[in-house]
Amino acid sequence: MERKRKIGGERLINRDAMNKDMISELPEALLLHILSLLPTKDVIATSVLSKRWRSLWKMVPKLEFEFDTEQVSSEDVYKLLLLHKAPFLESLHLNIEDSKGRLDIGILIGIAFSRHVRELMLDLYNDDQETVKFPSVLCSYNNTLEVLKLEYHVLLDFPSRVCFNALRELHLCRVEFKNEASVCNLLSGCPRLQDLVVTRYGNSDAGTYTIAVPTLQRLTIEDDSGIDVDGGGYVINTPSLKYLNIECFYTLDFILIENAPEELVEAKINNVSDIDNDNILASLTSAKRLSFHLPLEIKYPTGSIFYQLVSLELHVDKIVGWNLLSFMLDSSPKLQILKLDSPFREKCPVGWEWNQPRGVPECLLLHLETLVWTRFKWQREYEKLVATYILKNARQLKKASFPPTPIEPEELEELEKRREMLNGLASLDRGSTSCHLVFESE
Repeated sequence: MERKRKIGGERLINRDAMNKDMISELPEALLLHILSLLPTKDVIATSVLSKRWRSLWKMVPKLEFEFDTEQVSSEDVYKLLLLHKAPFLESLHLNIEDSKGRLDIGILIGIAFSRHVRELMLDLYNDDQETVKFPSVLCSYNNTLEVLKLEYHVLLDFPSRVCFNALRELHLCRVEFKNEASVCNLLSGCPRLQDLVVTRYGNSDAGTYTIAVPTLQRLTIEDDSGIDVDGGGYVINTPSLKYLNIECFYTLDFILIENAPEELVEAKINNVSDIDNDNILASLTSAKRLSFHLPLEIKYPTGSIFYQLVSLELHVDKIVGWNLLSFMLDSSPKLQILKLDSPFREKCPVGWEWNQPRGVPECLLLHLETLVWTRFKWQREYEKLVATYILKNARQLKKASFPPTPIEPEELEELEKRREMLNGLASLDRGSTSCHLVFESE
């Protein structure tokens, strides 16, 4: 009887423990951390749970509002921001679609700045593509904003220099500047900027886009200029740069890199076409990893040495690209990894000859260990010539990979060409006795 009584008591205790609101007893700091991981609308909904939760959402440091005319209005966001009591806002994301909300953007950003926001994301995408002016009057002095991300239909008009003393990361996606001076006044007012991402449709807002930031370490430029946009270009002066990514230039005139970075870790230059880029290679000689996709013949910096380059990826669109490969092999004494991609279908011009390197480059004799060549065609004489040269002279090569392009079993002609390629590569003399040929996708 006593045993039954004990068992019943244990069941009662367990039932009480299950019914107890243990989450509400967690420390406030932990609850705020949990709430900061949830969508803001769900966070605000917790205010009806109990007295403890009624005002807890007001201290959550991360807020995100996506509002239009049918769901959340700018007035709602305005009221919620005024009720917010946290000593600072870690991040605020405003996704505004309705026209009324776009008119109130100055008020909303003003409240965010008064709450010492550290990360501000503003997305003003709208179907009518009407731009909304960013409140430049609020940018005259700010010591707390660290990350600023602006997307779509934001007009940046800065008649004088801004002051974002703490800003370290800036994303400008499809925004519009009033003029070239506004670009300079924004970037020159960010003395601690380290990361800049620029995505553009064209250059109608600023013909010459000047990026002069001494502290910048990472720069990404994606320019998808339309066929109706002509002229202009970029002037880049970023001596502390470590990572550079430039892609998709079609109708611009120039890319000028001033004050070449001395500690560049990685650079990717892709799809640069019809542009004066005479100094691109000369500006990247300190890089450790390079990736090029340069359809046009460019100027080779005579006498320049890529003294730290260990990895090179070269996309060859035109046959002159093989001469760029020769230059890079001659100029990169420490190169260890070489990746080649030859997707073009260009026929070899009559009388054209590959300018193979002078002698045997130091990198082939002492350092090159990995060769990866995608879309290799044994039937192209110039590709066969390049492959033969590299395999014959790369004394330290450990692996040469030729990943095949997918083909259907019924494509007998392509299957026959593949067998010819495999047999041809396998029969080549190799300078390295330990070189392993790989023909499968990796």
